[in-house]
Amino acid sequence: MPQQLLVVLNICLLILLYLFFARVLRSVWIEMREPVTVPVARVGTKKKQPQKRRPAPAIPSRLITVAPPEHAGGEFPLSGEMTIGRAPGCTVVLDDPYVSSLHTRVHRTEKSWIVDDLGSKNGTVLNGKVLKGPRPLGIGDRLAIGSHEWDVA
Repeated sequence: MPQQLLVVLNICLLILLYLFFARVLRSVWIEMREPVTVPVARVGTKKKQPQKRRPAPAIPSRLITVAPPEHAGGEFPLSGEMTIGRAPGCTVVLDDPYVSSLHTRVHRTEKSWIVDDLGSKNGTVLNGKVLKGPRPLGIGDRLAIGSHEWDVA
């Protein structure tokens, strides 16, 4: 082989090696960083007319497993902040290839529980719709991640 071809091949190999290391470092960085907190924007800034007071809605207190059938009936109490994913540090650890390491976060605000997808590839489904941003959880809602489903109670 000519000497020039070997030099070009060596340079290509080095570039590929650097790209590989950059990809590995990026993956490690994403897995190690803290979840990003997304503030929920208020909708509508107009003054509301006084209305009759309605009773305060009941606040959910737990997730009840519906699927897969072998885990049906299991409960996870809602407390503080919950993370759902494959990573061992998550509050709810799922052994499912369609679940990201850090898939979903459920956290408490002053008035409700909020569910937020953390950039997973397969998404988080709430009541049959894929989450596009943080959404409040209410009693009777159905949360689905991969092959796992929970009723909010």
